[in-house]
Amino acid sequence: MKIIPVTYKSAARSPNIFFALFEKQRIESAELFSYLPKSVQTAVRKLAKEEFMGEAGETKSIWFPKGNIKRVRLFGLGDKSKWNYRKEHLLARMFTRYAKSERIKEFAAELPSSSDDARRDASLFTTNALMADFEFNKYKERPKTGWPEIRTVNLAAHEGRASLRSQSEWTAPKDAFKSARDGIRDGMIIGEEVNSCRALANTPGGDMTPKRLADEAVQTAKKYGILVKILNEKDMQRLNMGGVLGVARGSSEKPQFIILEYFHGPQEQKPLVLTGKGVTFDTGGLNLKPSDYIYEMHMDMSGGAAVIHGMAAVARLKLPINVVGLIPAVENMPSGSSYHPGDLLKTMSGKTIEVLNTDAEGRVILADALYYGATKYKPGLMVNFATLTGAAHVALGSHCSALFTKDGDESLERAMIDVGKKSGDYVWPLPLWDEFLPEIKGTFGDLANIGAKDKYGGATHGAKFLEQFAGETHFAHIDIAPRMTAVEADYLGKGAAGTGVRYIVELAKEYPHFISE
Repeated sequence: MKIIPVTYKSAARSPNIFFALFEKQRIESAELFSYLPKSVQTAVRKLAKEEFMGEAGETKSIWFPKGNIKRVRLFGLGDKSKWNYRKEHLLARMFTRYAKSERIKEFAAELPSSSDDARRDASLFTTNALMADFEFNKYKERPKTGWPEIRTVNLAAHEGRASLRSQSEWTAPKDAFKSARDGIRDGMIIGEEVNSCRALANTPGGDMTPKRLADEAVQTAKKYGILVKILNEKDMQRLNMGGVLGVARGSSEKPQFIILEYFHGPQEQKPLVLTGKGVTFDTGGLNLKPSDYIYEMHMDMSGGAAVIHGMAAVARLKLPINVVGLIPAVENMPSGSSYHPGDLLKTMSGKTIEVLNTDAEGRVILADALYYGATKYKPGLMVNFATLTGAAHVALGSHCSALFTKDGDESLERAMIDVGKKSGDYVWPLPLWDEFLPEIKGTFGDLANIGAKDKYGGATHGAKFLEQFAGETHFAHIDIAPRMTAVEADYLGKGAAGTGVRYIVELAKEYPHFISE
């Protein structure tokens, strides 16, 4: 798919033109409408007035047998007073999903103007259009008619109208047309990396092994100028990474520890460290998962995939930041060599983990990653991305991830929520209070890997466990289990949602403000 900025006059010659209207909004308020031929205007005005209410989800089309324009499609946005930052991400997706369903190869639309920053609006539209265009068809036989393909989206933007926002280099183009072009470039990068993350997460566990995940990280890193190092089993033994090694024991696939480094910020800037769970298939180990919950567990490395492709997007956008990615990659399998309930694993930190349930393996491997990141890199902020708990999904549903920040760090919590709003990867806070710490204290080891004294609050138990390995570092944990897969309301193809990539990009942009506060 190509998305190109065009003048309103050029957009009005597209074969398919899409308009989005609120309830009671007149079609004449859409600037692109004024560039249509008079005969087309008359017909569309009649349709909008007599047959179209603008209700959310409503659509109407009108066809033209002659001329360049073949079809004008109206999309209802509902009550304008109920429009919000979450819904603005869906507009490009609605257009794209409809175009694919109708095998439309080219359409035009106005650049949505939800802010005074044309670059930001164009980037948002482009990212979401690419996300909606993605389908994971790698393992399917290609149909004789081919897959539905959108070749061109013509995004109507003004020439010569200055952007009102000019405080920074990031949002200070000379005019809105240049802003739109720059925003489309940004959005293409972000959208492509989100989709690459989704492709990685969707890959079946039989193909996506720890070694394959490490190979993908190496290829991506080398392509975009990111330094990469892979620690093997012997390396981890030397570092005493008993958490990673313990979980990996049950599989014939050897563990890998992926290290990505991108140092393009000021020399004195403490790095942003990102950790991502890389369990390439999670059977639950000896505490085997029920059949209803095991099917999608090849996506249990979604946090690791997000870190790989989030950093790729940061590098491609040439953001001036120091950022490190750490991904422990394992397969959690039941076998004669598996770690057992009741085992005591000694981590790199020296703390021992009492294994009460082998299906709480993500936090066990991340314990070593967090300690490694905190001690080696002395980060200004460390953020973990993991499909950690079903409890987070139960608590929040399927439309946002769970956010955990250290008890009392309210400024970080607010900043992280704001990053979610801007990026479209929404987060919502759950408590990480110190009152929860006694509930994960072990009987024979320092920490238990599930709540030892209370079965409630599983998402917080997991987050509180992770916090113990972050030391004094500013720390946030994002449990992306609720957003591992797309839901119908997302207007996306089935499978992995690519959660975390957009968040990492926005976090990287905002990071200098995080560490200056």
